[in-house]
Amino acid sequence: MFAAVRTASRSGSVALRAAHRASPSARVFRPTPYVRTLVTKRYTEDHEAVLYDDQTQIGTVSITNYAQSSLGDVVYVELPQTGTEIEKGDQIGAVESVKAASDIFAPVSGTVEEINEKLNDQPGLLNKSPEEKGWLCKIKVSNPSELEDLMTEEQYKAHCESDH
Repeated sequence: MFAAVRTASRSGSVALRAAHRASPSARVFRPTPYVRTLVTKRYTEDHEAVLYDDQTQIGTVSITNYAQSSLGDVVYVELPQTGTEIEKGDQIGAVESVKAASDIFAPVSGTVEEINEKLNDQPGLLNKSPEEKGWLCKIKVSNPSELEDLMTEEQYKAHCESDH
C-alpha cells in the first residue's frame, strides 16, 4: 500500500516539475541592480591603516600588524569620542602596551562615526586581530582625496623593510 502512495506522489511531483520547467515565466531574466563599491586600503608612516569604502564614505581606522608586533601586549586603548570632528594628522587616541605607549593619528579628515567599544574591555584584540576585529574607529571621510597621499600596501611594505 505504501509503495502505491510513493509511486503516485512521485509521478505527481515529476509532472509538476515538468510543468514548471515549461513555464515561460520561469525563464524570465530579471536583472538585479548592480552597485560598484570600491574599497581602498591605505597606510600611514606611523603604522595606521584606513580601509575606505567609497559608497558609504566610511574609513575604518586600525593599527597595522607591524605596529602591534612592535608594541607587544596591548593593555590599554584610548579612543576618540563619537561625533568628534578631526583633521588629518590630529591625535585621535593612544595605545599602551607592556613595552611602550604610542599615539594614534588620524589618517584622514572627517567625523568619528563609531568607535570599537570592545577594545575597552579587550585591548588585546589589537594583538590578535589589529586590522579586523581590533579596528579603532570609523570616520565619515570629508576629503577622500587625502587617501591619495597615503601609502599603498606595496609602498607600506617597503617602508617597514626600510625601518630595520
